[in-house]
Amino acid sequence: MMVMPPKFKTLDVRPILNAGGEPFAKIRESIDGLGANEGLSVIAPFLPSPLIEKLGSEGFQSRVERQIGDGWVVHFWRDGD
Repeated sequence: MMVMPPKFKTLDVRPILNAGGEPFAKIRESIDGLGANEGLSVIAPFLPSPLIEKLGSEGFQSRVERQIGDGWVVHFWRDGD
């Protein structure tokens, strides 16, 4: 059973993408800044499969939520932090 941490920071990458930017640097900064019992919720206009694979390879669990309308929220966390 997955145990999610109690606190999630939220990062909406839609404005970065809409401006033609690449959000990975901001995501990396947010992930690296997580403390114990913290996770990151990334809001994106599409399912960020490469990001899920990349962070999964670094030991992060993830849970995906499809939003009503358009958009996805992906929650990332490490077990046992």
